[in-house]
Amino acid sequence: MEITSKLKWNTWKEINWKTVEFQVFKLQKRIYRASLRGDKKLVRKLQHMMVSSYYGKLLAIRKVTQENKGKKTAGVDGIKSLKPKERLELVKNLKLDGKSQPTRRVWIPKPGKKERRPLSIPTILERVKQTLLKLALEPEWEAVFEPNSYGFRPGRSCHDAIAAIFININQKPKYVLDADISKCFDCINHEALLRKLNTFPSFSRQIKAWLKSGVIDFSKRMQNKGYNSTDKGTPQGGAISPLLANIALHGLEQHIENHFPSDKKGRWTDSWKNYKKMFQSPRLIRYADDFVILCEELEPIIKCKKLVENWLNKNGLELKSNKTRIAHTIEQLNSEQAGFQFLGFEIRQFKVGKHHSGKTSGKKPLGYKTIIRPSPDNVKAHYKNLNQWCDKMKAINAAALIKQLNPIIRGWCNYQSPWHSKKTFSKVKNLMWYRLWRWSKRRHPKKNRKWIAKKYFGGSKQWSFVSRKGENELELLCHTDFPASVKWVKVEGCRTPYDGDELYWSKRTGDNYLTIDPQKSRLLKRQKGKCALCGLNFKPEDQIEKHHITKRSKGGNNADKNLLLVHLHCHDQIHSGKVDATI
Repeated sequence: MEITSKLKWNTWKEINWKTVEFQVFKLQKRIYRASLRGDKKLVRKLQHMMVSSYYGKLLAIRKVTQENKGKKTAGVDGIKSLKPKERLELVKNLKLDGKSQPTRRVWIPKPGKKERRPLSIPTILERVKQTLLKLALEPEWEAVFEPNSYGFRPGRSCHDAIAAIFININQKPKYVLDADISKCFDCINHEALLRKLNTFPSFSRQIKAWLKSGVIDFSKRMQNKGYNSTDKGTPQGGAISPLLANIALHGLEQHIENHFPSDKKGRWTDSWKNYKKMFQSPRLIRYADDFVILCEELEPIIKCKKLVENWLNKNGLELKSNKTRIAHTIEQLNSEQAGFQFLGFEIRQFKVGKHHSGKTSGKKPLGYKTIIRPSPDNVKAHYKNLNQWCDKMKAINAAALIKQLNPIIRGWCNYQSPWHSKKTFSKVKNLMWYRLWRWSKRRHPKKNRKWIAKKYFGGSKQWSFVSRKGENELELLCHTDFPASVKWVKVEGCRTPYDGDELYWSKRTGDNYLTIDPQKSRLLKRQKGKCALCGLNFKPEDQIEKHHITKRSKGGNNADKNLLLVHLHCHDQIHSGKVDATI
């Protein structure tokens, strides 16, 4: 069934987004299933229907102009936003014409480092075209992507990659190749990428135009200021760039498995006659351009490093030597310390007594325990960020400081909470207390300790940092207020939201929200995983907002009975006056 529609809305507010999302997702499921069967002819037909569909164009424009965090960032044309009438006009004229405007280059700091990362910002028109093509291409590739690939994929996160590592090393210590690809996004070979895409000509021409569009950069970092051509790499900042990077790195896991054939139980040996040497085949777990390879023996790890280097060279890539190391999870290997750091976590095993030891499936003690905690570098960078904001706002009142620090603390703690982070949270909390005490002393050098303590410390918990202004009291979030050591629910195998199993994905979304926001988890269960306005199931990539039935300005509170969960765009519709605020 073709997804073109005779129904055309006169204004942007009139659009029925429930119908739009339902029809687009219905076609995406068909693309996914056809790709799963290997029916390339049907895949290409359905993809052509997607990029020419009225609903697909509407959804692409909404994602770029309303939902994206960088929606107000301008490209080389200087356009930062589109009015509702301009969005509807763009729907009529939107098509993949095989052309592209250059991107605008900006340099953003890397977290906790002095280095800066180049970010290429396309125009709004190019971002919409990329999003539209991504709607068509992503379901096809989600059907063939490897199971241990987690970065920039719907329904998969950093915590899924960490959980996969935990499952692999929990029952047996292993050697690890901790590797990072040097300038992955900037060095991908265009010809090799287009060959791997193997799509029909109109898509290839459009993708090639984006890859070859060039950048405009007038910063001091560039020797040749102005326009610079791009002969390799995918522009960081484009909507389709993460998907293209995943496609470029697709096949690495299978390449490793091909050189280590295993039996039905996943065991491998270099001599099938000597069954005493049998062990689990090396396992590769990748998140974007960061990956680890785990194995019980050292020799396969050394072999894997050479295999990876040869495979990357064919795609114009190479390993970053200063970030590539071979270590062991529990013992020191040569000069390398035990354990490794991955995605902001330190993963290590410790020898312990039988009462603290991990256990086998048969309830026998292993003699060691696997600990996954925030890495020292990540903790240092987080505290440095908080410290810098305290320095910047030393002449500002406490309320402004709390409003600035709370989102930073909440975001970091939500990311670190699913693992063994209790001790780290307590440590950072104590450091922040001393830092805020110094901040308070500096603001009032002539006041004594009791006066400072009465003015800035108290709140709902003893010695919490607060700002008292009339009846409204703002309180700084404590790191220890967040849950710690809550087990993350890992995604199953090759599961993807495009498989259409709404029950599984709704349950998974609710379970994982329990680790970061217990209230959202309760509300999701109450609403059975559906939006209170449009009635559609929440997908993993959806932005979920809390809506107050009775506004806080009119006496409403944050109690569960006064809250409803809705999509971000549904929330915008409520406050625009299109629908009843009480739903």
